[in-house]
Amino acid sequence: MIHPTAVIHPKAKIGSGCEIGPYCVVGENVILGEKCKLHSHVVIDGHTKLGNRNEIFPFASIGLKTQDLKWNGGITRTEIGDGNTFREYVTIHSATSDGEVTRVGSHNHILAYCHIAHNCTLGDKIIMSNVATLAGHVTVEDFAVIGGLAAIHQFCRIGKMSMIGGCSKVVQDVPPFMMADGNPAETRIVNKVGMERNGISDEAQSALKQAYKILFREGLTISNAIAKVEKKSPLLPEVKHLIQFGPRERTRHQQITLPFFRAKD
Repeated sequence: MIHPTAVIHPKAKIGSGCEIGPYCVVGENVILGEKCKLHSHVVIDGHTKLGNRNEIFPFASIGLKTQDLKWNGGITRTEIGDGNTFREYVTIHSATSDGEVTRVGSHNHILAYCHIAHNCTLGDKIIMSNVATLAGHVTVEDFAVIGGLAAIHQFCRIGKMSMIGGCSKVVQDVPPFMMADGNPAETRIVNKVGMERNGISDEAQSALKQAYKILFREGLTISNAIAKVEKKSPLLPEVKHLIQFGPRERTRHQQITLPFFRAKD
């Protein structure tokens, strides 16, 4: 199941049933779970761990050193769950500082030429279309869809079950259950199709639509908008997740302010 032209370090740990194709390179500190498939010309290096049944297509590069100029040595890691697909030329970089991790969950579909930078954290069942790009320290929650050629600025958060239009420039957080589009991207409407596909109840969809109108259409300050949602909308789990996703303090690394809502405050 391992092609004779593949170069695998003798200390790498390869799970049972793995297929490793021609000209792949697997580094010393790599752990592959069971039944992973590396098609050909795949490079996996660094302190990198993959779970089971991941499929990686030609010329993908996973776990190599960050491009961040703040890198100053140490052990940084890349951790990936189960059942992911990484298409051609996908790049996933290790974290920047000693002890930090770039993390990708399970059952994600990462299409050709996508980039996941240092210290990103991805949940499960995410779709990144061709050439979508995540800068460092980006968080993407479960079931999000990122359109082709979209660029996400560092430290942004992409909420659960949100959708970002192709070619968008995202410089602020994208709230859960919403659709964002544009340059710069703005929240446009609730992601109705995405919610239907993922089994969100009609009651929750209606409540989220009401919350959207309050948060993004009434011109309220952030604090007043959230207070009105809590008063007017049924506090279903989805609505709670939306309002709890809201404003946050800047981290010590953050260089720009990332407003949750495009509203006066």
